[in-house]
Amino acid sequence: MRDIFDAELTQLGDDLVTLASRVERAITDAGVALLTADLALAEQVIAGDLEIDELERDLDERCVLLLAQQAPVATDLRIVVSALRMSATLERMGDLARHIAQVARGRYPRHAIPHGLSGTFAEMHDAAVRVARRLSTLLENRDLAIAEAIEQDDDLLDELHEDTFTALLNGSWAGTPQETVDVTLVGRYYERFGDHGVSVARRVVYLVTGTVGEEISAS
Repeated sequence: MRDIFDAELTQLGDDLVTLASRVERAITDAGVALLTADLALAEQVIAGDLEIDELERDLDERCVLLLAQQAPVATDLRIVVSALRMSATLERMGDLARHIAQVARGRYPRHAIPHGLSGTFAEMHDAAVRVARRLSTLLENRDLAIAEAIEQDDDLLDELHEDTFTALLNGSWAGTPQETVDVTLVGRYYERFGDHGVSVARRVVYLVTGTVGEEISAS
């Protein structure tokens, strides 16, 4: 019976890696669609979010069954509950990638981001992709140095998000009302993507060390 349970726990970990990989692909493609006005790629991200949602539902159902049938305690309980929370957070990251793709689709054939801010958003895209890629690796090998790198990428996303506000609020901003809305929304989507990545990373730290940080317990 224990061997079966251990196999189920291992499968939960494998499924989280798969879910994180799908999120990585989604945010990568969403950013490219945004920066290049690629309608087909934006549509692909939007449609692919259904797969992320389905993966999250399947994983959550198995977690609930394990809680009901095995009544895990101590470390086992920590693993199952953490898997539930991380899957929900990864699903929200997939939603944020979809939101970015929807902005790209809504402005096609024009670019949603004005040329003057394309460099800032290219940096945000790169940082978000690093967050997603590192999450996939972290979930697979639980290297806490990667968790620290994710925090650093999130700090960069916060700084770049602030840069978008500076651009919007200075006297030289000449964007249209729609461009103003798009810059505000997409900047927020990227900033929240980083925050959710940090949340997952800190839960992995919790799994490895048993230490609960303030941010984890409050999220």
